[in-house]
Order: sequence, then C-alpha cells, then structure tokens
Amino acid sequence: MTIDLLSRHCAPLPKGTPPLKGKAADPYLAAVSGRWKVVDDHHLEGEFAFEDFLGALAFTNRAGGAAETEGHHPDITLTWGKATVRIWTHSIGGLSENDFILAARLDTLA
Repeated sequence: MTIDLLSRHCAPLPKGTPPLKGKAADPYLAAVSGRWKVVDDHHLEGEFAFEDFLGALAFTNRAGGAAETEGHHPDITLTWGKATVRIWTHSIGGLSENDFILAARLDTLA
C-alpha cells in the first residue's frame, strides 16, 4: 500500500523527535517519484530538468510558493535547465514525513 502524501500537510516537529532512518524511510520514498534519493540517511535530494534557464527558474519560484504554503523550506540550487532540491527537517536533524510530503508536492509542479 502506498502512502498518500498529497492528502497530508507538513506539521511542526519538536526537537528530539527521532528522524526516519534506514527501512523506516522506505515506504515514504516509494510514495514519491523516482527522482528522489535519500542521502546519508539525512536528507532527500531530487533533480528537476528543464529545457532552459527560464523553465528551471519558473519551477524554482513555484517550489518556493509550495514550500512557503507548507512552512517547510528546502535548499534549492538553480542552474541552466536544472533545479536540485535538498529537503530535511532542521528541527530534528534528519528526515521526517514532512520532507516526503514536500517532495510529493514538488513532483506535481515539475
């Protein structure tokens, strides 16, 4: 059964909440597109490719709007024809459901 991340919203997590690690992150990773990978059991990273700089810039602006709406802000690197997104939950120093919720939302914007 796949987790329906788009029906959920990001929620604040208190410091001390344990991050998702190892197999605990697998069901969430399966619920987002294949562009996402878990890096060092710490963050998600995904690359979005576009035909030109303006396409990547437009996506970056849409991603910023989605992040602001969810109150969960990723690192976004914009280059010609590409936006690389890194997401983790700063308050817990690693991955949480929030990161996968935002990743699923960004998938819909590409």
